[in-house]
Amino acid sequence: MSSAPLLGYRIAAARALAGLTRVQASKASGISVSMLRKLESGERRPSHPLLDALAEALGTTSGELLDGPGPTSSRVHRTIPAIQAAIAAYDLPDRGPVRPITCLVAAVDELTQQRVNSRYGQLAEQVPALLEELFRALDTAVGHHRRHLARLLVLALRAADAVAYKYGYTDLSARLVALMGWAASIADDPALTAAVAYVRTEVFFAAHRLESGLRALSTARSALPCPTTVSLTAATAALHMRAAVIAGRLQDADQARDHLVLAEDLATQVPEQLYDGTAVGPDSLRIHRLAVAVELADPVGLVHAVTAARQWSPPHTMPAERRSHYYIDLGRAQVHLGRRDHALESLQAARRIAPQHVREHGQVRTELATLLRLSRGRNEELRAFCQWARVV
Repeated sequence: MSSAPLLGYRIAAARALAGLTRVQASKASGISVSMLRKLESGERRPSHPLLDALAEALGTTSGELLDGPGPTSSRVHRTIPAIQAAIAAYDLPDRGPVRPITCLVAAVDELTQQRVNSRYGQLAEQVPALLEELFRALDTAVGHHRRHLARLLVLALRAADAVAYKYGYTDLSARLVALMGWAASIADDPALTAAVAYVRTEVFFAAHRLESGLRALSTARSALPCPTTVSLTAATAALHMRAAVIAGRLQDADQARDHLVLAEDLATQVPEQLYDGTAVGPDSLRIHRLAVAVELADPVGLVHAVTAARQWSPPHTMPAERRSHYYIDLGRAQVHLGRRDHALESLQAARRIAPQHVREHGQVRTELATLLRLSRGRNEELRAFCQWARVV
């Protein structure tokens, strides 16, 4: 159940989305203006009858005010049982057909492209059958062929995890990440194992255990050989970029900047592209710099980051999800600086690039709710955006 401040935040956003002043909401619900103010500030928590009356006046439900918006994509949610079934007997696969390795490579490449370009609906429908096929193939493979199949399985599991994590199935996500670790151990490739450690930080985000996430990344870096190859250099850079963002979220500015310095030394040595499913290179480094500035919320750093954004934008050759992340963080920075119109433009740019990603992004909903409250629901374009994103 939501805390009083979070519930109050949703009530205020719902009122703005309905285009009602406090006086109008008071008249429609029968709740006094002073009580409504206390509810929105989180000072008071409503009783169930009061919440029901308020929800009806605001054109929503008490459940959505308490728990947030419900599922946004039934197409994706319908596939979750099939993904769960596909991994249930991963080490005891059923007998069945297995395509040649070239076909499996092409299928996994397609899944990866769908993941990094936020095409979750297509991905979710294709991944269960491919996982089952890869489990069957791995079960009978030996030698180099087995290691190659294990690598493909890691990437397919990562695609499944993207759906599970972004759509709120955190327990399933943790299970998929664990299976990624199992498959990576068979592949016997330290760079691939590092990629799994990168993804594993999602588990720590979901559990609000950021310090544990930093320790896990440190352990993964210690296990890596010296970055003497392109793949190892990219893997090490990715771990530092991830650690910088986590340190920033922990408000540890010194550690965040140290990781960015180390990441820069490595990321500028490799061409921008996907390495074991993770985008790494100079452009990805720029995007992580902005993310760290936003997490630290330092006004000077934010002004510098927003000013730098006028001179650069992510190239279209980058995956859609990463480009979308950039504009989400740019919008967050602009909200912090009070540049509301620019923030809305940035969030709209993110939506145009990767709509499924934006619609499921919790930080997008938070910033939209903030913009909605500040505009008092008077911006029709913003209200339409908030309705599409299911802000409340």
